[in-house]
Amino acid sequence: MGRLFWKFLLAFWLTLIVAAIGVGTAVWLHRQADFDEAAERLAPRVGFWLDTTESALVDGSPLTAQRLLNRWQQRRGGAPVFVVAPDGTDLIGRPLPPATTLAALPDTATREITLADGSRFHLIVDPQRLRPRDARPGAPPPPGLPLTAGLIASLAFSALLAWYVARPIRHLRRAFDAAANGQLDVRVTPQMGRRRDEIADLGHDFDHMAARLQAQINAQRRLLHDVSHELRSPLARMQAAIGLGRQNAERLPETLERIERESARLDTLVGELLTLARLEAGSEGRAERVELVELIAAIADDARFEAQAAGRELHFDGSGEAWTWAQAELVQRAYENVIRNAVKFTAPGTAVDVRLGVADGALEVAVADHGPGVPEDQLAHIFEPFHRAENGHPAPGFGLGLAIAQRALAAHGGHIRAARRPGGGLVVTLRLPLRDHPPPATPA
Repeated sequence: MGRLFWKFLLAFWLTLIVAAIGVGTAVWLHRQADFDEAAERLAPRVGFWLDTTESALVDGSPLTAQRLLNRWQQRRGGAPVFVVAPDGTDLIGRPLPPATTLAALPDTATREITLADGSRFHLIVDPQRLRPRDARPGAPPPPGLPLTAGLIASLAFSALLAWYVARPIRHLRRAFDAAANGQLDVRVTPQMGRRRDEIADLGHDFDHMAARLQAQINAQRRLLHDVSHELRSPLARMQAAIGLGRQNAERLPETLERIERESARLDTLVGELLTLARLEAGSEGRAERVELVELIAAIADDARFEAQAAGRELHFDGSGEAWTWAQAELVQRAYENVIRNAVKFTAPGTAVDVRLGVADGALEVAVADHGPGVPEDQLAHIFEPFHRAENGHPAPGFGLGLAIAQRALAAHGGHIRAARRPGGGLVVTLRLPLRDHPPPATPA
């Protein structure tokens, strides 16, 4: 058991003991008031019983008092007075009340008589005659028994309550230790049982945190693996070209051209990786006022030239103006990546449709192609770095364009989504809020 368990146990137990003492005192005072009231109400009758018994003893004899007690004993309720002889027994042989009960009697309910021969008798009113009308019959239990039972019961309840509170905290501590040691697959929700309290909510939050950390670390590992793979391919081709150039000097120009092409490919890859890292790190550049329709139209014109050279077409549908404050370079990269990606994947002889529209204070750009599309179960993953859809067609590029576009829009409060196009192909929709004022600067 941990220290927290013992703290809870001691706190709960002391609280129960204090509460029991307070309640017991209140009940005792209430019952004592009832007894005092009953004694006061019965005072004339008690005095009559004691005076009558004393007269029988003093004016008569113990035998006279014995006959008086026998007559009373035959009535309903029995004799109201105990007459205790010098030998400690009642004159008519009745068992005496417990000493604890006798000690609680008021002074007016007892009397000591000394006869002429020096013998002493104690007159004691039957305690049952002094009890309130609604009191339970019989002598009260010994005080040690309920006290012991109460202490044991309160200790057991406090231990159970302390265990109930401390047990999930121990599970959380072990889970945190496991997570700190790299075991991010640890979960505590199954160990919480059917709890529906704040501690259970804390366990759910921990599981959510651990799952997010595990996903991010796995994504980083996957990203490192993909980067290594993407870098290895052009480097291997460069090494092969250098080897060929050394073996055959006549092919040196061709070798240098191949090396230059692979170097450019590496430069593009490193540039996209740096852009992606900057976006994921949340690094903010200088925002400027940008007219998005003109920007996208220029991108569409360049992409149309590339599309026509490959036997494809691009249709642009947009007019008017849409001004906003943004980092022009990032926004341009986002739209350019999506549009050029559609041009690469649309089938020869088909067209890419780019449509613009303003709705609810944001510019929506829909880019639709007639390519092979993406399986439904992979739509949520195409914005992950280095992801390539498994649709049976080779995927050109590095798989970073859509990831950069998604993070660039998110950095400006926008979002991007992809959907399967009826009849084949993919529709990517980019939504970017139109701001009238520059965003507030982030404090350093």
